[in-house]
Amino acid sequence: MEAASHHLTRVLSHGMNADTVISDWPALTSAEVARILLHYPQVGAPQRLVWHSPRPFSAGCVMRTANMEVFVKRHHLSVRDIAGLSEEHRFIDHLRQRGIAASPALTTADGATAVTDDHWTYEVHALASGVDLYRDAVSWTPFSSPVHAHAAGQALAQLHLAAQDYDAPARQAQTLVSSFSIFSQADPLPVLQRYIEHRPAVADYLAHRSWREETAATLMPFHAQLLPYLDELTPLWTHNDWHASNLLWTDRSAAAGVETILDFGLSDRTCALHDLATAIERNIVEWLAIQEGKTEVVHHDLLDAMLDGYQAVRPLSARQWRALAALLPLVHAEFALAELAYFHGITHSAKNAALAYNTYYLGHATWFNSADGQALLAHILRRATSTQV
Repeated sequence: MEAASHHLTRVLSHGMNADTVISDWPALTSAEVARILLHYPQVGAPQRLVWHSPRPFSAGCVMRTANMEVFVKRHHLSVRDIAGLSEEHRFIDHLRQRGIAASPALTTADGATAVTDDHWTYEVHALASGVDLYRDAVSWTPFSSPVHAHAAGQALAQLHLAAQDYDAPARQAQTLVSSFSIFSQADPLPVLQRYIEHRPAVADYLAHRSWREETAATLMPFHAQLLPYLDELTPLWTHNDWHASNLLWTDRSAAAGVETILDFGLSDRTCALHDLATAIERNIVEWLAIQEGKTEVVHHDLLDAMLDGYQAVRPLSARQWRALAALLPLVHAEFALAELAYFHGITHSAKNAALAYNTYYLGHATWFNSADGQALLAHILRRATSTQV
């Protein structure tokens, strides 16, 4: 078996910075992966470590074995334990039983879908079917074609239909989960207060910030627009990280369709409109380009294609379109706080914690007051006027 080529990887930077940086977590080594794969006798003997994932919140790699290629993902125990990963894996299994092509976790000889070793937690997946067209895409990279956007919209709607009868409770409180428990409430500020109190790292970071006033000034005006539509936010288990790089495609063409859905690490019980808003935020607005002075940062053609694909499978009413537009400026907020907990409490990065709070929690919402942000919301609202239901 060949040794890993290096121990540290360069990964995609967090937030509004497109630079690559040294990873927070050491890269997986061949010896380490071989030790973990002893729990998975069905994969055969490890042969060669062929690829390191550039994603920042965990370490991942592809290992070629005697029987297959597997994707091995390692989390620090402070980020994911076996119980936390099992929540994701049960949702994946449900979707697969409903015909959704999601990548399942392999089981150990004891029937577990994750293992711990020292202060790490590992999950192993067979290499999923499809072409990884967006493997090197950074966060908030748009689709490369309207056909891809349309296919992604269809696939997201199909996932939502398949999830309708999944009745698991919301996930246990843990970092780096994209929940929607604050601004989905009629009075968010007391809920936000409790959220902060239950997360010591967030409370510590915000102890010297005027977070109540900043939230009231920046986010609460958008919540006032969402308030009349809270009844449209029907609870549903969702993906919560619907980006082109988390999809595998049927081929390498601009006309490729979605073949497999990856990475349910942020999945939780939110609602379909939250998931669709997340897909817009992840794929339609080039947030990194805003800092570089680029003026055309919103891709309305890709937005229309994705929403058309979604509507063809799971039609929205006029009222739901209005709810979607009202929710979009708030959809990033709770995950920004989850990132704040991670960067301040686990990796202890003052720079990234500031990015999570200033640029992501407050900055993204502020952008929706700009001419481009308002135009994006108006573009979605036009669908409400053309919908008969």
